[in-house]
Amino acid sequence: MGKDVIVACDFPSRERVMSFLELFKGRKPFVKIGMELFYAEGPDIVREIKKRGHKIFLDLKLHDIPNTVKKAMSVLSGLEVDMTNLHAAGTQEMMRAALEGLTRPDGTRPLLIAVTQLTSTDQESMERDILIKEPIDQVVMHYAKTAADCGLDGVVCSPLESGKVHSVCSDSFLTVTPGVRFADGDIGDQKRVMTPAQAKLAGSDYIVVGRPITAASDPVEAYERCIRGFVD
Repeated sequence: MGKDVIVACDFPSRERVMSFLELFKGRKPFVKIGMELFYAEGPDIVREIKKRGHKIFLDLKLHDIPNTVKKAMSVLSGLEVDMTNLHAAGTQEMMRAALEGLTRPDGTRPLLIAVTQLTSTDQESMERDILIKEPIDQVVMHYAKTAADCGLDGVVCSPLESGKVHSVCSDSFLTVTPGVRFADGDIGDQKRVMTPAQAKLAGSDYIVVGRPITAASDPVEAYERCIRGFVD
């Protein structure tokens, strides 16, 4: 599977995201639609962006009782997205229920990946706030292995962890990595970060890049810079 850059379209409205996508003049970046845009505009924004020819990662991070997640995934599968996700912390039963709900009658489904630990989480906050005392690397690998055992396609993890995830799971088990910043950029609220080129060397399959592209003075050039560093 080829590497790709996923642009995090974290905008508050249809108008803002469409104005942003119009900048690309025929190019169709793989885009992430997260909670902000989805909650503002609903499923119609997914249908509209999909109709424009973009691949879509629907990033809603489901985490609930298994039956609720199964039913929600059944609805999301009808939006024809290419990838969606949930929290690995929701347990094996929830992940298996999600797969069942996401799979269409003809056997097809979007890629399903699990969030391990958010890239805004570090060892201190994990221990202090959610009472997990094990090393964060060990926690991420345990979540990744559990997701793989449940039949998921990959995980969201820090680019610092992507190589080890492949070694613990398999080379074909996808690593989708936010926390990517340019070397001369602001890391914002991320704590475990790499540049696009470093993420490529580390073994990431997809990088998710938001503000370094969407808030850039020239978003198209910033996107091309990511492509040059990660894909080319």
